[in-house]
Amino acid sequence: MGLSKTQRKYRIRKRIRKVSIGTAERPRLSVFRSNSEIYAQIINDREGTTLLAVSSRDKDLAKEKGTKSEVAALVGKAIAEKAKKAGIDKVAFDRGGNLYHGRVKSLAEGAREAGLQF
Repeated sequence: MGLSKTQRKYRIRKRIRKVSIGTAERPRLSVFRSNSEIYAQIINDREGTTLLAVSSRDKDLAKEKGTKSEVAALVGKAIAEKAKKAGIDKVAFDRGGNLYHGRVKSLAEGAREAGLQF
């Protein structure tokens, strides 16, 4: 019998985390996607700290209307703008076991448009 959906996602997540490790020079941009919301964090794994976090539930983004993909692009732009203010230019992208498609892709493209380098 094959893997369940959650087991498959967990296996992919572990494989990604082996490669993308966040450091002070190049922190990790981690994406979590639920059915209705999307969250992005910039993490320094060496110190075990979250440097920045943005989600679609934030006050300024929660009132935005549009599709889930459009809101995800706004979250990507917001995290990139916060990262620029904090002096972070380059990040390692961690899609969190999700396929690089749909909302995850929109978030990544929004962050790239705002100047964040992967």
